[in-house]
Amino acid sequence: MVYSLPEISISVAGIRLEWPVGNASGVLGWEPAEARLVEESGGGFFVAKSVTYRPRKGYPQPRLYPASGGIVNAVGLANPGFREAAQLLAEAVKRVSIPVIASIAAGGPEEWVEIASTLEDSGVAAVELNLSCPHFEGGGLELGQDPAAVARVVSSVASTLRIPVIAKLGFSDKLVEAASKALGSGARGLTLINSVRAMKIDIYSKKPVLGNRVGGLSGRPIHPIAVRAVYEVYRETGADIFAAGGVEGWEEAVEFHLAGAKAVQVGSAIVARGPQVLRRIVDGVRRYLWIEGFRSLEEIVGYAHRY
Repeated sequence: MVYSLPEISISVAGIRLEWPVGNASGVLGWEPAEARLVEESGGGFFVAKSVTYRPRKGYPQPRLYPASGGIVNAVGLANPGFREAAQLLAEAVKRVSIPVIASIAAGGPEEWVEIASTLEDSGVAAVELNLSCPHFEGGGLELGQDPAAVARVVSSVASTLRIPVIAKLGFSDKLVEAASKALGSGARGLTLINSVRAMKIDIYSKKPVLGNRVGGLSGRPIHPIAVRAVYEVYRETGADIFAAGGVEGWEEAVEFHLAGAKAVQVGSAIVARGPQVLRRIVDGVRRYLWIEGFRSLEEIVGYAHRY
């Protein structure tokens, strides 16, 4: 008797993924070598770091600090500006066979549209709108908590581009409403969630450890919050979801799939363990499917909603 391995390729927001795991925006940049590293480490897609209209130096050091089993960070969206990033991404697209997804953080709708259009011309498979950065004033978390503002940004970008638009939202009391508005305004999918606004104080120096004082908490501590977000948004919208938040192994990935996510993004675990964690997650998910008697990943997406 010949046994076939479960099928784990899947389509998310109009993007075909051979492997349902990739990096989260922010842990890597825009370099072709970084996209290649994700591919060689078993990732099924590469998400670039968010770019802004003008170059940003970011916040003063320190920018990263371990906290409560995760990482609290405030990088400040340091980037070379969207025009230089677009050139790097165009080269990255040529170097890898996996989908390359650009990420944007901007101000007014005109900025979002100009940046997105330029990135589309670089050949990326989709554009992720970072509507939820916890330490980016004006275009960050405050924007994502305003469903009407989310709708305006998504509509302006989605009506201009030919490629899929993905809205990245953070956890808030209005998350389901914001997600619904994003989807109704043209988003093909969602990324849930971003890091959670947080800070850490050194008890001996008696001052905040981050240069920006306040940052975002990512990693294992926010995983249950992210699972709740994915579950509730999927229950109400049935959206195509990239889940992010505390994926350190295949168990967290499977939990996200059961909650309703089609693919997962890995951030802090790449920082702590290296990109090789991606292949271990892919292998673990496939092994789980085989042991539990499923023929494909598609079969378990949203399975927890049956109960």
